[in-house]
Amino acid sequence: MRPAPTILHLDMDAFFAAAEQAAKPSLRGKPVVVGGLGPRGVVATASYEARRFGVHSAMPMAQARRLCPNAAYLVPRFSLYRTVSDQVMELLGLLSPLVEPLSLDEAFVDLEAGGAADDSRSAREAGERLRRDILAATGLTGSVGLAGSKMLAKIASEQAKPDGLVLIEPGTERELLGPMPVRTLPGVGPATGEHLRRAGMTTVADLAEAGEDELVRLLGKAHGGAIFRMAMGRDDRPVVAERDAKSVSVEDTFDVDLHDRVRIRTEVERLADRCVHRLRASGHSGRTIVLKVRRFDFSTLTRSETLRGPTDDPAVVREAATRLLDAVDTTGGVRLLGVGVSGLADYTQEDLFAQAAAGDRPEGDPAAEPSRRQAPAEDRPPDREAAPGAVRRWAAGQDVRHADHGAGWVQGSGLGRVTVRFEEPWSALPGRVRTFAVDDPGLEPSDPLPLVRPPEGQSSGPAGRPRPRSPADPVPESGPSPSPPGAGEAVGRSGGDGRSRP
Repeated sequence: MRPAPTILHLDMDAFFAAAEQAAKPSLRGKPVVVGGLGPRGVVATASYEARRFGVHSAMPMAQARRLCPNAAYLVPRFSLYRTVSDQVMELLGLLSPLVEPLSLDEAFVDLEAGGAADDSRSAREAGERLRRDILAATGLTGSVGLAGSKMLAKIASEQAKPDGLVLIEPGTERELLGPMPVRTLPGVGPATGEHLRRAGMTTVADLAEAGEDELVRLLGKAHGGAIFRMAMGRDDRPVVAERDAKSVSVEDTFDVDLHDRVRIRTEVERLADRCVHRLRASGHSGRTIVLKVRRFDFSTLTRSETLRGPTDDPAVVREAATRLLDAVDTTGGVRLLGVGVSGLADYTQEDLFAQAAAGDRPEGDPAAEPSRRQAPAEDRPPDREAAPGAVRRWAAGQDVRHADHGAGWVQGSGLGRVTVRFEEPWSALPGRVRTFAVDDPGLEPSDPLPLVRPPEGQSSGPAGRPRPRSPADPVPESGPSPSPPGAGEAVGRSGGDGRSRP
């Protein structure tokens, strides 16, 4: 534990849904649900307005539609979310060299390591400044927790939601944690929580009162000891700037169970290629290939094969994955398939062979260097034209552009028609709606627009974004930072009660 609250935890508020509301003026203040739209899709994120109806992450999409039938249901746009995440992480990097990203919308920051704070006052100032800068740069809000440990900083950011800041003063940890449920502590999942409940422990104070010996007896030495230390408010985990990935994987759930063995094999090969795409984009290779198969009865099988050396060759991963498939009984149908690679490295077996073969070449000869594979672009723009004779498909929430009407997004499609609302993130009012034939030659997919209007002369594409403020830039003495043009309309914040906030 630190004597000052210099560990910061940032959690963007309802990130995917908030980004969609900021991008689509007609959806601000309204329920928005982002996730898979098929019969077996699940909710990725729900806006605070949708949460009032009981919709939450990981809920089946069919259940969400029953609870909140009037919400806007949209497909995820990960290229936009990654762009906004990069802006936020860049701002965090200005505070400290020790930034530990947990996901696209969540990270720990060691303020002390960057000289941004050394006491409660300076930590609060850094947190408030960060929130203002994120709002100015992205049009979105984030909640900030400040404390002397990672565990408490994360708890504080949860208490701060939405769009707030909570600072936990060192020395008040026990008093704060005592009445909280045991599930609040890291490492206490549903099974452990139920085990503790049966033993009569439902709050963190119960755990502290039980003592370390009793928790070790119930949960084992490592787990019980760790939970006791957390219950006492002790957490010495450092902020780690580099979190090494342990595996890379992709999976698909199918709307209708697959029975055709040839089709199943084709899907496995396609997933293997996607997995290698992600593997290369992360700059890794791997030696263990994993196949995941969920059958019609929800039973899940995993099979793995370890190669002699790490690889990022799509042909090698495809062949290994299909060999694993040959050992799996798919009779009755398959509802989910996944391919993963673990045992990651930053070189490949082929690199080592190349290096060995180059041993007697002159020093400085480029051919003597191990090969360095370039990661492909993660998000290539959608194909601009459908295959000849194919019906063009348009997904709800998809970015489009029309030759006559400009930029917009798909509200829905069916019966050979597609409905588009034409508006931009900085539009003052909701845009107009038009309906076209699905094969209208003037309509084509497009890249997402930035959430905040770029300055004059800067690109309006996803990469065109305002420069984050440097710590050397002047900071206003009071009140929020002045918003860039159009940002006033681009922020749709709501409280936990669902009411719109000014």
